[in-house]
Amino acid sequence: MDDGKHVLMGMTTAALREVALSLGMPAFTGGQIARWLYQQHVGSIDEMTNISKRNRERLKEQYTVGAMAPIDCQRSKDGTVKYLFPVRTSGDSGLSREHYVETVFIPDGDRGTLCVSCQVGCKMNCLFCQTGKQGWQGNLTVGDILNQIYSLPERDLLTNIVFMGQGEPMDNLDAVLQATERLTADDGYQWSPRRITVSSVGIRGKLKRFLDESQCHVAISMHSPRHEQRQQLMPAEGQMTIEEVVALLKQYDFSHQRRCSFEYICFSGLNDTLAHARDIVRLVAGLDCRVNLIRFHAIPGVDLPAADEQHMERMRDFLTARGVFTTIRASRGEDIFAACGLLSTAKQQGITL
Repeated sequence: MDDGKHVLMGMTTAALREVALSLGMPAFTGGQIARWLYQQHVGSIDEMTNISKRNRERLKEQYTVGAMAPIDCQRSKDGTVKYLFPVRTSGDSGLSREHYVETVFIPDGDRGTLCVSCQVGCKMNCLFCQTGKQGWQGNLTVGDILNQIYSLPERDLLTNIVFMGQGEPMDNLDAVLQATERLTADDGYQWSPRRITVSSVGIRGKLKRFLDESQCHVAISMHSPRHEQRQQLMPAEGQMTIEEVVALLKQYDFSHQRRCSFEYICFSGLNDTLAHARDIVRLVAGLDCRVNLIRFHAIPGVDLPAADEQHMERMRDFLTARGVFTTIRASRGEDIFAACGLLSTAKQQGITL
């Protein structure tokens, strides 16, 4: 990518029309550019062949598509692929081209799910998350977020996207909302918002704005229904408690197509007891939701024991029997850097992969 140029990827058709007019082109050229970006997925302006060569040259002087291929990947025997994407400078955010984010493609029968990142590092510093150990190093641009989809080798196999990679989506909400708008817009990717899930630990004000402005599914990182224990695992609990998060969610309708779910990593003897399950039942009573129990992928320097299968099944069965639909998420990519943040951390530290 050419440094110093504006990125077209992520712009709305209206914004692209303004670009065209500013360069002395007809406004309809903006619509042509949009179609080349979001329908044809071109890698360069030169490929926009229904735009005159002269206008393409004008456009190239100040703009670039912004597509950047992954620089590395790891492939699991189960088909999961973890990609490493470079990210560009984002104004005052502190990003540089030396930073990388992870994107994970997860094939499963006729489904292809992509887990995308929205930040370099993360401010939330959850005890069990490698990304939080990196510290926050900057927000991804809309182009950076979309490029993880745009430049994915398996792009045509995608059926679902989850914002569950590196970073807290509510902490980069403007970019996440703009990215999901491009993914769902009639002049964008034309995806249904039901194919997109955005996760959050729960950020006061930001979570409400997301629920008001987006129709995408929402997934809340719970990990404990108890205030003090959740705060030990997730410092963000001190800013917005899980009780407050659930109270907010109960103001919205999840009884139809839009889905609300809770992510719950199980730690042996810590949060996988039937007493915790009872607290979850009490907490979510009256909310149409599901709970996803997740196996813990160990990370360096964190002494948290993973729950065994028996305890997870007991918890699942207890919750389901009491009306809380619960699943155990299949563990994928265990033979590679499976936990979020491990691959990018290794790259930044110069560890051979």
